[in-house]
Amino acid sequence: MKILNASPNFGSPMTENEAKSFLLVSKLNLLLGTVDEKEEPNVHPTWYYFDGNKIYVETSKSSKKAHNMKRRHTIYFCIDDETIPYKGVRGKGTVRISEDVRSNIPIAEKIMLKYTGSLDNKVAKFVMDSVKSGQSVILEITPRYYATWDLSKMKI
Repeated sequence: MKILNASPNFGSPMTENEAKSFLLVSKLNLLLGTVDEKEEPNVHPTWYYFDGNKIYVETSKSSKKAHNMKRRHTIYFCIDDETIPYKGVRGKGTVRISEDVRSNIPIAEKIMLKYTGSLDNKVAKFVMDSVKSGQSVILEITPRYYATWDLSKMKI
C-alpha cells in the first residue's frame, strides 16, 4: 500500500494500518471521480466495501459512473471524515467492471451489511434484487496510491 502525505506541514499521514482500519470501519460515502464523454468531471457519492487491498462499489449497469468507466478505467476517490479532527483517504486507481452475477452477490451483500446492518430491509432487498437480476455491476478499484491525512496528529 503506497501512502502519500495529503497535507504536508498540516497534520500527518496515516500509517498503513491506520489507513486500512479507516477504510475497513468507515461508513462514510466514497466520492468517486470520473470523466464523462464531454471530458468533464463527475463526482459520484457511493457506498463501498474495502477488503484490505481493493475497493468495491455496486452500481446500476446504466449508471453514469459505469458508463464513464467503460470509456476510461482511471478514477479518483476520496473518503473523508468531516468531524474534527479531520482525516481521510483519497487516491487514484484503475477499475475493472464485473458483470458476473455469482461473484457480485457476495460483494454486494457485504456492502449492504456494512451500511444497512442487514439484508432484510427495503434498501438492501432492492439493491440485492438488482444485483441478482444482472441489472447491477460491481466496480473493482485497484488503488495506485493512497494520500492520507489525520489532523489529530497535528503538532501545535
